Amino acid sequence: MSQGGFASGPLDGKGQRHAVLVARFNSDITEALKEGAIAAFARAGVKAEDVEIFYVPGAFEFGSAAKAIALTGRYSAVTCLGCVIQGDTDHHLYVSGEAARLIGQAAYDTGIPVIFGVLTTHTHKQALERAGATGNKGQEAADTAIEMALLLKRIRGS
Repeated sequence: MSQGGFASGPLDGKGQRHAVLVARFNSDITEALKEGAIAAFARAGVKAEDVEIFYVPGAFEFGSAAKAIALTGRYSAVTCLGCVIQGDTDHHLYVSGEAARLIGQAAYDTGIPVIFGVLTTHTHKQALERAGATGNKGQEAADTAIEMALLLKRIRGS
């Protein structure tokens, strides 16, 4: 029985083209996530010119932008990088919940991997840790995008 995923060994993203959506809100965090993603794509052999960066105001805007980008058919995957930090109100719940739902919906509607790389933390310090101090979730999101593009290519036999 063959294994369906690529959980072990290095990822090979050669020949892939990736879109990265970056939220401007909490830009100190999201820019670090973006840099982590760019490093992961390079490590996997994705050429710098095959990674296109797009900016949105915040995580809430990922859904429509991700779907529009995926529908172009020009990208192997779309990676959404954002950061929603809990504040004094419940606003973060609505933003992060809708971001997750609409990112998933964009992937479902288009058949293109749309990756949820949105930090949802209690504090700014936790977000900083996940954006580089103890690992970079942007790198993990890029790795997921590469792996999902490989998997779907394999499933589709192309």
